[in-house]
Amino acid sequence: MTDAHDPAEPSRVVEVERKYDVDPGTPLPDWHGLPGVDAVSEGEVRELDARYLDTADVALSRSGVALRRRTGGPDAGWHIKGPREGDGRLEMGWPLGDDDSVPQAIVDALARWTTDELSPLARIENRRTAYLLSGPHGVIAEFVDDHVRATDLRHDVQREWREWELELGPAAPTGAAARAAFFAAAEAAISAAGARAAASDSKLARALGF
Repeated sequence: MTDAHDPAEPSRVVEVERKYDVDPGTPLPDWHGLPGVDAVSEGEVRELDARYLDTADVALSRSGVALRRRTGGPDAGWHIKGPREGDGRLEMGWPLGDDDSVPQAIVDALARWTTDELSPLARIENRRTAYLLSGPHGVIAEFVDDHVRATDLRHDVQREWREWELELGPAAPTGAAARAAFFAAAEAAISAAGARAAASDSKLARALGF
């Protein structure tokens, strides 16, 4: 368990999620019949503002790593998203701190990938509406409807899009077959609503034109 009194010790969570591209007017999915889900929460609107940093030669991005400082939402703070491993990515989190300088604990954590100077890479502003899909034992997944405005700060290019994400929660199925069945049913509902598999692996990649 993370020691809340030690700012050098990050929170750690493995994200298992799927991303989907969606048109501006696409209606939300109909979750009726989704295995294990018996309740869907009202949408919670979150105004998120994330600033991403990298080295001059984008050493972090080339390693599949992202560093951001994000305000807004329940997980505001500094985050390092590690390279994808299997079906998920390890995300480490630290508190925001008193200013926007990179805390030493994060510099230390990044040392396995780079020790070079960090500078602004991109800004991603996101109006997110989050829905919790719950069953008898808790939250099975979180579904979010994102309206994104992203700026590539090194080339002064702005892009806007809408996307959905579905991330497994603490009460999600743990077995590979059950997890695959859940995602298959969820993706059937998502596809029926009009969404499609995301063309880009991450918001940062899309912000940079990849």
